[in-house]
Amino acid sequence: MMSTNTSAPLVSIRGLHKAYSPTVQVIKGIDLDMHAGDRLVVIGPSGGGKSTLLRVLMGLETIDKGSIAFDGQPYIQADEARGKTSIDTKVRNSIGMVFQNYTLFPHLTIVENLILAPCKSRGEKESVAKDRALTFLTRFGLRDKATVYPSQLSGGQKQRVAIARALMLDPKLMLFDEVTSALDPELVAEVEQVIQQLALQNLSMMIVTHDMWFAKNIASRVLFCAGGTIVEDGPPEQVMGAPREERTREFLSRVFHIGA
Repeated sequence: MMSTNTSAPLVSIRGLHKAYSPTVQVIKGIDLDMHAGDRLVVIGPSGGGKSTLLRVLMGLETIDKGSIAFDGQPYIQADEARGKTSIDTKVRNSIGMVFQNYTLFPHLTIVENLILAPCKSRGEKESVAKDRALTFLTRFGLRDKATVYPSQLSGGQKQRVAIARALMLDPKLMLFDEVTSALDPELVAEVEQVIQQLALQNLSMMIVTHDMWFAKNIASRVLFCAGGTIVEDGPPEQVMGAPREERTREFLSRVFHIGA
């Protein structure tokens, strides 16, 4: 399924297949174009391939068939004959990902967590990286936490730090995988507000979430995935307000506890 945008896609996925075993097929032939500035939200039942799709895009999972191009360049390609997956790591450096469980280094302070990758992978001067880190922390309401350790933060604060850390590498695309699902309800809003800030800056993002209110409010486009395929693809008001597919209607009816 394709976007109606006529510009060259930022992400172009063709014939993507991924299985964890002969009986566990998690992605079954997905074709997808995503354009710069898209806020693409992926919804659907557990086990439908949503998080695996993000992990594949981040180069964290091999694929069995298909290819992915990023910003007009070949990025990931399956070599079926050899059972291998080739990944262009330079292209991968243009993508940032935030996971539901923060993945912060516990032995580093917050500012040290932020500057580690720019300094190590890009050779950025520590003073320059630190200035940028403090700018992000100020923007996300965490300036006073720069010198503390992750264990001293709430879950919502940790997740905001994880987002800032990913942004330190200036990604062209941000992937968010269930970033609020491990948080207490009162902490969800502070993380979603940060993502809303990024949306206002036209940052390209792909978001997997079970929060339907957030999905409807952040998305420029919604994918409903089930059974390893894209069942429905369109603007949020159509997919979530007037779904065309019975499978989508059934899912939304269960989620909202009303007839969709």
